Amino acid sequence: MRQITSRRPHVSPGRQMDNARRRLEAIARLLDSRWRIPGTGIRFGADPVLNLLPGLGLLASKGVSAYLIWESWRLGVPGWTLLRMAGNLGLDALISAVPVLGWAGDVFYRANLRNMALLRAHLDRQAGQPPPQPGSWRPSPGRAV
Repeated sequence: MRQITSRRPHVSPGRQMDNARRRLEAIARLLDSRWRIPGTGIRFGADPVLNLLPGLGLLASKGVSAYLIWESWRLGVPGWTLLRMAGNLGLDALISAVPVLGWAGDVFYRANLRNMALLRAHLDRQAGQPPPQPGSWRPSPGRAV
C-alpha cells in the first residue's frame, strides 16, 4: 500500500485516510447526487449540469472524476479496482457525449458514487471491517441518516 505523505507530521496516517475519504465522498456526492427534483426521488449533481456546457463541461466534470481515481490510487487501491473505476468513468463519458439523451443519462448513471463504493470497500477491507452484503444498506461514517 502506498503511504500518504503529509506536510503536517502531527497528523496520523489513519486520520489522513479518513480525511481523504470524507473529502472524496463529498466530491462524489456533489457531482452525482447533490440536489433533488422536488416531488420526485430523482437526485442529480453538478456532473449533468456541467455537461450542459458543450465540450468544456464534459472536460471539467470528467477531470474531477479522474481526480477521484487518482486519489484512490494514492490510497493504495489495487490496479484491477482502478481499472473498474476507469471503466465507470469511461462509460459515463460515453453517455455524456450524446447531446440530449446523454444529459438525462448522466442523472441516472452515477459513476462517481459507484467509484466511491469501490473505494469504500477497499478501505473497509484494509481496516479489517467486513464488506456490506449485496443489497444491504449501511450509512457512511459521519453522514446523517
